[in-house]
Amino acid sequence: MSVKHALGRGLELARSVFQLGLFKPAGRVAAKFRGERLRVSRPTRTVQPQIFLPGRYRFFRRSLSGLAAQLQSGAFRRVVGGGSPRNRAVFLAFGVGLTLIEQQLEEDRTSVAVCQKIQDVFTNKNFQSPLKPFTSGYKLEDYVTGKQIGKGCCAAVYEAAAPFAAPAEREKCSLVDLNQKQTGNKKAGPFPATTSFPLAMKMMWNIGASSSSDAILRSMSMELVPACPRALSKEQEEIALDGHFGTVPKRLTAHPNVITVYRAFTGDVPLLPGAQEEYPAALPARLNPLGLGRNRTLFLVMKNYPYTLRQYLKVCVPDQMQASLMLLQLLEGVDHLCRQGVAHRDLKSDNVLLECDSTGCPRLVITDFGCCLAEDLGLKLPFNSWWINRGGNSCLMAPEVATAVPGRGVTIDYSKADVWAVGAIGYELFGQPNPFYSSQGLDSRSYQERQLPPLPAAVPTDVQLVVKLLLHRNTRKRPSARVAANMLHISLWGKRVLARLDRARMDKMIDWLLCQSAVVLLKSRGPSGSSVETELQRSFLANIDLEDVRTAVSFLMYGQEQWQSLLMHYPEL
Repeated sequence: MSVKHALGRGLELARSVFQLGLFKPAGRVAAKFRGERLRVSRPTRTVQPQIFLPGRYRFFRRSLSGLAAQLQSGAFRRVVGGGSPRNRAVFLAFGVGLTLIEQQLEEDRTSVAVCQKIQDVFTNKNFQSPLKPFTSGYKLEDYVTGKQIGKGCCAAVYEAAAPFAAPAEREKCSLVDLNQKQTGNKKAGPFPATTSFPLAMKMMWNIGASSSSDAILRSMSMELVPACPRALSKEQEEIALDGHFGTVPKRLTAHPNVITVYRAFTGDVPLLPGAQEEYPAALPARLNPLGLGRNRTLFLVMKNYPYTLRQYLKVCVPDQMQASLMLLQLLEGVDHLCRQGVAHRDLKSDNVLLECDSTGCPRLVITDFGCCLAEDLGLKLPFNSWWINRGGNSCLMAPEVATAVPGRGVTIDYSKADVWAVGAIGYELFGQPNPFYSSQGLDSRSYQERQLPPLPAAVPTDVQLVVKLLLHRNTRKRPSARVAANMLHISLWGKRVLARLDRARMDKMIDWLLCQSAVVLLKSRGPSGSSVETELQRSFLANIDLEDVRTAVSFLMYGQEQWQSLLMHYPEL
């Protein structure tokens, strides 16, 4: 073997160690999508880069630079089996490669520090509640209830108002206004154009629990997951958040894309408008002799949003930018849940509420946590019996959940279940029928990716890639909500930097992140500070992580390579 060939082999070995992602998870993900086989076991703890070196180099693992410095020593030659010119050339090249890797690691450490500083700046930007804070409202008599605005399988929702609860100043538009913008129709529609009820009151139907506050809060504790810290805290004495009246589950911190429950209290079931016609069986016997309900139940008070996502999509067709922002908001909301160890398990367009910001862009919030998983075990549920509740909507149940078979030691991992449902809802956002509803014929238990219908050609290719990846049956090939959200962020606002980016070097991406931070800070002080776009950018920067960004970049570059390859074979596209 010539010395030139030997040097080439050594450099290729070092380059392979770097490019295949032995030090970078994103490389491993991208390699899997390219069909490459990696024989590297996944570490179960935080490891230093040296841990991936072959076993015969173990005594050099303390430092990559130390290993490079020892390559020509007599001890090293004895370890590698001789000092022939070929071996010396190969391992000299290998040492050069390791030195380059150490330089890259140093750059990564600098990039991680920059990301941490950006994250610290935007994490301190507290989310502003859409309602002005209030201190009362812990009993039903404090509110004036209006007409019924929603009904589910276990609750009815009514518009409500109180003298102490005033909405923050945000421009809103009704479904009538939106419908008129779309069609030019000036006739009144089925939804009111304005409302004087800034609150919504959700009255749960209590059929199984007794009428004591203790039993009610225990049986409906999941509804309290999005409750704010003072939702159950009355100034005087009745209800406290220390568990006196039941087990308090995990509680979410405030997020712009997750509903906030401002008040939760128990009270006597009233005879509200439409109750006898809409849900007579859920009423207590004192209101309906044939009713099965108890005398007392749980009431939840939250902001009144004009419509659900399903109602909005029936009368409006969002443009591609708005639909992409709506998809991104759902991903940001799901990422917030996952970070706090909560799985919604019932995501669908009926459980997403919506209003418009001052620019007319839809603002989405995830609601209805009655089926959520919020246990101390995190996002894994022991599944030892068919009696275990796996979630709500069976049509949008992720494949790993729908196909699970109970048994001893079996657990269901929900860490990527909600994000799969977001991928299915993505079809609705872009004007297509949801492929997993019965009329479409696809079943999450048995479908194959090739059966998924294509999105409209006008949908950006990066967005199509995100939806396609979210609906992967294999959870290892399905990105997390954070990575998918990063893909959309970079696609929407970082197209130019993505075109010049190198997988191995992230310095251009770090420069772009710093510029984005400055732009968002300036926008936050202006009139667009409360817009959906600015809120999303703040959320992105508050959760920035170098490895998540690198993984998102790898996915996007993979998608671009696939698209370019397709264009080469089919130029007419």
